Amino acid sequence: MLKQLFSVLSLGLISTISVQAQSNTAAIMARKQVPVICYHQIRDWKPTDSKTSKDYIIPPAAFRDHIKMLADSGYHTISPDQLYNYLTKGAPLPSKPILLTFDDTDGDQWDVARPTLKKYGFKGTFFIMTVSLGKKHYMSSAQVKQLSDEGNTIGGHTWNHSNFKKFAGKDWQIQLDKPDAKLQEITGKQITYFAYPFGLWNAQNLPELHKRGIKLAFQLADKRDPQDPLMTVRRILDSGYWTTKTFSNNVRHSF
Repeated sequence: MLKQLFSVLSLGLISTISVQAQSNTAAIMARKQVPVICYHQIRDWKPTDSKTSKDYIIPPAAFRDHIKMLADSGYHTISPDQLYNYLTKGAPLPSKPILLTFDDTDGDQWDVARPTLKKYGFKGTFFIMTVSLGKKHYMSSAQVKQLSDEGNTIGGHTWNHSNFKKFAGKDWQIQLDKPDAKLQEITGKQITYFAYPFGLWNAQNLPELHKRGIKLAFQLADKRDPQDPLMTVRRILDSGYWTTKTFSNNVRHSF
């Protein structure tokens, strides 16, 4: 009898948790999306750059103009913590919030992005691929630590930019656990945000991020998973082809 009662109570508790989770997810999906911008390389184009590559490479002059436009237009950069609290609790955000993210540990993010952001009092979120740390054209561990110490957020981006959709077995340790432990050692802070290499994700692997305490995971411009919007936050690339006006229009209308 007691066993049956326990079973009924357990089913009721699971049902309640399930309803609460669905309610929370619905609330998250109903909140207005915050613009999230993604950057990779910030350098002038080379003759060898392909047409597709140029979408991911923004010339420094264009980057500076775009960031200036955001400042002049009254945008305020926010952190992933602020975005998480807004999405999960409805916490207030500053007027015209925007999240600026930088993938792949590129050295030009230190050389160009960092001083440009500082000029306007902006903060960024840097998703670090740990295999590149200290290598030519990439940031060093000391630079990543300084970015963190200056109030920017450091997130994970795997060990060597492998496809998240193919992860299985030991890949979780190699591509997530060890890199995040390395970044925690560098920054002294827990790593709770993640960006998918190539923006690629699949629903069946998302529970592995939850197990590891990831609060938000960032893709690119695909639709969010309505069952797990926190693990499929949308971003748009600030394309190397865009004028400042085009960038402004996309920030205002893409979310």
